[in-house]
Amino acid sequence: MSFHKICVYPEQVLARKADEIANIDGQIHTLAADMVETMYTASGIGLAAPQIGVSQRLIVADPGKAEKVNLITLINPVIVSGEGHNAIDEGCLSVPEFTAEVPRYAEVLVRGVTLDEKEIEFTAEGLFAIVLQHEIDHLNGILFIDRISSLKRDIYLRKLKKRKMQQP
Repeated sequence: MSFHKICVYPEQVLARKADEIANIDGQIHTLAADMVETMYTASGIGLAAPQIGVSQRLIVADPGKAEKVNLITLINPVIVSGEGHNAIDEGCLSVPEFTAEVPRYAEVLVRGVTLDEKEIEFTAEGLFAIVLQHEIDHLNGILFIDRISSLKRDIYLRKLKKRKMQQP
């Protein structure tokens, strides 16, 4: 296992739809293990492969924040359906130093494949549902800042521009 650098907005890999995974081989197992280590090291609760520069449909998530009790790895995950409304202040490892309230479903039905090649379908609610929606968005080239008002997004972009101007 090894830690990977996390891609930061506006890196192009974050804006592309990730490729389906057709073969769950040793490379995918290694990638998943590396993603778990990277997520925990970065104090995240979810990570999608594009966030470490790999355009493949793989996510890891643990809304229990490093307890490894709720750790899940999903290949080719999709949201089958969603209901209700929920919104919390979201942040993202790829959008540092910025949070915003993002409208999400309160409950989602998710389908995906596990590392042992079993197709699973389950319902998630609360924070777990939000994390899954956030990470699956990454696989579709969508960042949480794409789901907020243009005014809030402009505030972030101005902060980003100012930060870049202050760098030597």
